[in-house]
Amino acid sequence: MTKQYLKPLALAVSLALTLTACGKQESATTSAPTSSASAAPATSSTTAANLDKSIFDVSELGDSTLACQDFNSFVNAKWVKANPIPADQTVWGAFSLLHEKSLADQRQLVENAEKNADSTKPGSIEQKIGWLYQSSMNMDARNKAGFDPIKPELASIDALKSNKDLPAWLNQSFAKGDSRVFDFGSSADFKDAKMQIGYTEQSGLGLPTPDYYIDASHKDVRDAYVKYLAKLFELTGTPAAEAGKQADLAMKFETNLAKHSVPRVEMRKPENQYHFVTVAEADKVTPHFDWNAFFKAQGVTVDKGFSLSQPKFFAEFDQLLASAPIDEWKAYLKAQAISSSATALSEPFVDAQFDFYGKTLRGQPEQQPQWKRSLGSVNSAMGQALGQLYVAKYFTPEAKQRAEELVTNVRDALKARIQNLDWMSEETKTKALDKWSKFLPKIGYPDTWRSWDGLTISKDNYYANMEAAGKFNYDYDIAKIGKPTDRKDWGMTPQTVNAYYNPTDNTINFPAAILQPPFFDAKADDAINYGGIGAVIGHEASHGFDDEGSQFDGDGNNVNWWSDADKKQFQARTGKLVDQFNAYVPLADHPELHVNGTLTLGENIGDLGGLNMAYDALQAALKKNPAEADRKIDGYTEDQRFFLNWARVWRGDIREKAQMVYLNADPHSPMKFRAMGAPSNMPAFASAFQCKPGDAMVRPADKQVKIW
Repeated sequence: MTKQYLKPLALAVSLALTLTACGKQESATTSAPTSSASAAPATSSTTAANLDKSIFDVSELGDSTLACQDFNSFVNAKWVKANPIPADQTVWGAFSLLHEKSLADQRQLVENAEKNADSTKPGSIEQKIGWLYQSSMNMDARNKAGFDPIKPELASIDALKSNKDLPAWLNQSFAKGDSRVFDFGSSADFKDAKMQIGYTEQSGLGLPTPDYYIDASHKDVRDAYVKYLAKLFELTGTPAAEAGKQADLAMKFETNLAKHSVPRVEMRKPENQYHFVTVAEADKVTPHFDWNAFFKAQGVTVDKGFSLSQPKFFAEFDQLLASAPIDEWKAYLKAQAISSSATALSEPFVDAQFDFYGKTLRGQPEQQPQWKRSLGSVNSAMGQALGQLYVAKYFTPEAKQRAEELVTNVRDALKARIQNLDWMSEETKTKALDKWSKFLPKIGYPDTWRSWDGLTISKDNYYANMEAAGKFNYDYDIAKIGKPTDRKDWGMTPQTVNAYYNPTDNTINFPAAILQPPFFDAKADDAINYGGIGAVIGHEASHGFDDEGSQFDGDGNNVNWWSDADKKQFQARTGKLVDQFNAYVPLADHPELHVNGTLTLGENIGDLGGLNMAYDALQAALKKNPAEADRKIDGYTEDQRFFLNWARVWRGDIREKAQMVYLNADPHSPMKFRAMGAPSNMPAFASAFQCKPGDAMVRPADKQVKIW
């Protein structure tokens, strides 16, 4: 299930926005630790007082006059020019480098598991990971099988005689772990977050957002998508002329779904993510689809009800059940079946999917090597199991302890900022502080690892392995329905270079893989760490008080804890941030394309709040070590180095086509504007670099944004 309300720090660099593998990606997994460290400077004990050089390479910096005009160029332009995007990537930068390091570490683990799989303990995660990786890498076997693995599913679709057959077919498809048209999974009840309920959500589209099916500006992408679907039909033996007709029918069906799907910006609103109904009420929305029969087929009981999250979408789904020609349904279901399985089939299918989603949609010249794609399959199917191996080898207790110290210090800074707000009433402050007090930080990895007993993996059938993993993870997810919410569940694997906040359990989450340079380095000075992982911690904590997170209380319930006057103040301030980012133009050759300040608002609030509270935490640490506060390293003060590392985190470049997709679909602003957007609102930045009023990096007083 697509959990709209999880708030990651950045879009995963390896993410293909609409690319789907055979089988469902595993969802949030088991428990994580609670931070209990006392407040202390994170790195002062490892930093010599007379340190004059550090891991930050100042030779990468540009002309110092750029600092107050274009901070991103000052810090990153030289590096970006010297490090072009590799042919198998669409984005390249600091996140990418750390992601590549994580992949290299993971590769050692899976190749070792593969080498020893036949001799290791039967049924162990090492054996399952080794065989899964081996089966994915065996392209000879996959090529020999062709599309045989999906012939039974295609035959079952061909056997549909009328629309009356569709509900039972969909029920069984979901029960196998293969969602079609919509998604179904578990999550916390927005109104009673201590309990897990079922969520059904709009889905079923092959293009990045509903806008792609409607806006005239995306006609070329639509035409290419239809050609891609036609190619898939041809690869399964359909004559070219008929394949084109089938593709047109599938596109017509998807377009109807898209026209009734909630747009990406509107999906930011909690009311568009949750709509609780009884089964009887749901049946009134979809009289041609029996929800009791659906839940029975999934083996779950929903008791009082579930979230039919986008009623307008499901009403259209029902209309299509009733009136769309069965041939249109069959074309759509077959297109979905082939496309969602393409990466698990033979090379012609893999290549066809890459040609559209990689080359055409995102401008990626070359596919990634097979080992990376196979590693992606392992992460999709058994990510937490691989994470268990990753943590054992690559994440030290010392790194976890120091990260806990930083979390404590940055959280303390957030508390102080709330207490000192001059625009919020004491009544609302009390409720904000109550939410703050209930934050649960989770660092590195789960306390309790998930069991993989019951998942059968063979060494010679990749498609069957991914189908088995898809069903296993789907069953694991929906088994939570009706049970208490476990706040120690994880929604990311330890080897993921990212972090996230979840408002429905009020947790801030920092996987092990992000706790490395340039974000965190135990040997670095405080400024580097607070400008890196400290700002990340603050970013995720700020999500608890962004435009979405502020609509949930400390227990994870979607309730209004604001006074009307305070809410208006908040919206006025966030409105200025929307205006700021609306003005940014990321592509010089396309001045008509702007950042969507509303779509990216939550992440921009996270950056602004996070950087401010990390700066405060740095100042508190430096007060305890006056000698460090007064020193320079590589000729730069601690304040300057704080902002330098913040900008370095966001260094990178992106292909033009990929940027166009992200502007429509990604709630994160382009990297260069993240490097500059928050600092330009901070007097501390202007002071650190002696910037003057009128400089581009100093926003005028009436436009300067101050929220948390």
